[in-house]
Parts: sequence; C-alpha cells; structure tokens
Amino acid sequence: MSTLLKIDASAQLQDRSLTRKLTALFERTFVNVAPHTQVVSRDVGQTPPPFIDHRFIHAAFTLPQEREAWMGDHLAISDELIDEVIAADIIVMGVPMYNYGMPASLKAWFDQVARIGKTFSFDLNRGDFPIEPILSGKHLVVLSARGEFGFVPGGVRADKNALDPALAACAHYLGVSSKAIETVTIEYQEFKDDRHRASVAEAQTRTAEIAHRLASSFAFKPSSERGVSHHSCQ
Repeated sequence: MSTLLKIDASAQLQDRSLTRKLTALFERTFVNVAPHTQVVSRDVGQTPPPFIDHRFIHAAFTLPQEREAWMGDHLAISDELIDEVIAADIIVMGVPMYNYGMPASLKAWFDQVARIGKTFSFDLNRGDFPIEPILSGKHLVVLSARGEFGFVPGGVRADKNALDPALAACAHYLGVSSKAIETVTIEYQEFKDDRHRASVAEAQTRTAEIAHRLASSFAFKPSSERGVSHHSCQ
C-alpha cells in the first residue's frame, strides 16, 4: 500500500482555485488505479503552519536528550509535518505562483520540515557541502497555476520565476531527487482567453496521466523500495 501526501497551498477555496482542482483530480485518478492508497491531506493554504522563530531555532538545534519541556511544544507541529513526509511515497503539491514565488504558507511549511537531525544532517567533515538529506526515494508532483506565462527556461518571464527553482532547491529535504520532480502548470490565468482555456485542459490531461502512471508503478512496488528513509539522531 502506498501513501500519498496531498498539500494544498492556495489561499483560494476549492471552487475558485485551479490548483486545488488539479490536486483533487490527481487524488481521484491515483486512488482509482491504486484503491488501497492511504491519502494524507495537508491544507497549508487554509491552515498555515506558524513561522519559525528564535525559540524554534533554539529547540531544533538542541540535542533531543538536552531539550527542556518547552522546546518540545515548539517542535510539535514540525514533528507532525515531518512524520507525514516520512510516511509518504508520493507528494503532490498544489502551488499557485504568488508574486513570482511560492505562497508564504508553503514556505512556512518547508521551514518546519527542513530540520537538522530529522530531514537533513550537518557535518563539517564533508567540507563545503556539509548538508546531506536523510530521506530518499520519494516522488514530488507540483501542480501550479500562474497568472502570466512564459516562465519556463528560455521563456519571456524565465528570469522572474522564483517558484520552480525554490521548490527544486528544497526538494531534497523531502527525500526527492531532482529527477523525481514533475511539474504541471496552468498559465494565462489573468488573461482568461483561449490560451488559458487550452492551458487548463492540457494541465488536466497531464495531471491525470502522471497520477495514473505513478499509481500503476507504486501499486506493485515492494514496500521496501518505497519512500526509503534513514533516521539519524540529532
């Protein structure tokens, strides 16, 4: 049985959110192919995680056996979010582009999940690259919507795309390699013309195709090969 973690980051409600409609389509398609899938839903758009502060940083960088009681309280949400990531085989994110980057609520989620001793280790003996991810073997599907267009490499707004590079840079905290990221985008949302309608239709088709393919592959993959994770003590 595979586990699908669905994350919605849109501030819009279901009836107005294009990304929420895509994540719902992905979930339906995936479960239809692999009906025993466990789905975990996390709506950071409607219920944003708290921003990290000095107390979180103090607690996170204190060895577990040396933490005071209050530190556990400040790490509780982080622990919960990280456990969801650890359990997941596939992570699907509904991510609208806000001001050319990711929604603040999703950035807050990443800041809670990227934690020393839980999702990455840090060792200066590795030289100039001391950070190493702890999790591995997961797949990330990004379902996005953009008001404008041309954000792909070579596009007319490629230099303004702060969303895709940020997601790719943070994916290793989730146990996702650069080759295990798939992105589907709806563009021209502000134009509301035929180009936008065509983009929506294409995104829906691609979303369903990816969900079907991944569900088919995970339905018969041994559990030992799915969502491989290794824990290390902080």
